[in-house]
Amino acid sequence: MNDENTSIHEFDVNLICEYFLGMERQGPGSPKATRKALSFIDSLNEKSRIADLGCGTGSQTMVIAQNALGLIEGIDLFPAFIDKFNANAAKLNLCNRVKGVIGSMDSLSYGNEELDVIWSEGAIYNIGFERGLNEWRKFLKTGGYVAVTEASWFTGSRPHEIETFWTDAYPEIDTIPNKTAQMQKAGYIPVATFILPENCWTDNFYIPQIPAQEAFLKKYPGNETAESLITNMRREAEMYSRYKQYYGYVFYIGRKI
Repeated sequence: MNDENTSIHEFDVNLICEYFLGMERQGPGSPKATRKALSFIDSLNEKSRIADLGCGTGSQTMVIAQNALGLIEGIDLFPAFIDKFNANAAKLNLCNRVKGVIGSMDSLSYGNEELDVIWSEGAIYNIGFERGLNEWRKFLKTGGYVAVTEASWFTGSRPHEIETFWTDAYPEIDTIPNKTAQMQKAGYIPVATFILPENCWTDNFYIPQIPAQEAFLKKYPGNETAESLITNMRREAEMYSRYKQYYGYVFYIGRKI
């Protein structure tokens, strides 16, 4: 296994789940960024239906619940994530309107125009930005919102090393204007876009992984798959440190026409 060209998706899913389970976040972000994205969404009430797709353990979902009205359902493939999601909701006394459910974002059971908001932070890449926007649209009411974070280029050109790294990891990465055009083509009015600040990656995602990585390696001494996973995550952090001026996550908020 060539660590320099390995995507995290090629690792054992149970190892990935265990690695991220103990962390507050499973991807870059922050409560402040979630609240900012929420500020562009109008007219939510107690009966509004919100789905958080690829919710992980629900760090951002709980922020949504604490800052917006409505009934919220988190969907994730990993049962352990959903167990922790529901435990987090219970700790915050949110169980009356926040529920985690095991499921897949590419096989949703919602009816047509059932949802007011579809949310997905750091997860739409699992099925692809364009596919997600197009397939999820039918579940939204007319005038409903989609709010997602997506890896995007900040510049029209960039160094070969980071271009190759991201093209291998996620071929759909593109510039902000092109992503906005894709949203518009899928049948949404682009409402807002903003770049997640650097601390969403460093303080909230990569730095908390450092002690977790050491503990993981101690737990699985000599396990090549575990070691490769940690090598991969460390390289990802190194790439961000070196090339963060060229790419990052962007919040895209759109309203269904």
